[in-house]
Amino acid sequence: MIFREVDDRDLILRARRGDVDAYNVLVSRWEKRVYNYLLQVLRDREDALDLCQETFLKAYRALGRLEEVNRFPQWIFRIARNEAVSLHRRNRFRAEDEDAEALSDLAAAAAPPGRAELQLAVQAALERLKPDQREVVVLKVYQGFKFHEIAEILDSPVSTIKSRLYSALEALKQILAPVG
Repeated sequence: MIFREVDDRDLILRARRGDVDAYNVLVSRWEKRVYNYLLQVLRDREDALDLCQETFLKAYRALGRLEEVNRFPQWIFRIARNEAVSLHRRNRFRAEDEDAEALSDLAAAAAPPGRAELQLAVQAALERLKPDQREVVVLKVYQGFKFHEIAEILDSPVSTIKSRLYSALEALKQILAPVG
């Protein structure tokens, strides 16, 4: 018997019919990416973990309303983004020192030997971007979404997404440029 990897579409269709195991496989495929996105946006590990779980719970409840199953990635990231926006509205004040420490720990743990300094510099530079610019960079560079997919996730025109990304990249160049 030839085993083939079940694609997301099949898992979604099975989950819609009540197959919880199929949804669990779908979650296991996407939870790390959603968590990493939320971590980059929120800059807080526990909030990112909580919202990741809430995102997949809401997605499970709303799975029947997903019209185009092939658009699952954009849909799940849109739910995650909405959760992050809601959290920001509830918690306007953040402990910046704790956030910076959490990102430093994550960057140092994830970076290969000898590259920790570069990873920390990039994370610090991302912190200095405007939130809407940082979010576009995270979705494009770290998550690999295409411009039209980011536009769908953020509910913005593609031209706006491109403008934010190019502005963010220019700002990052300025921030990361060696002091002369």
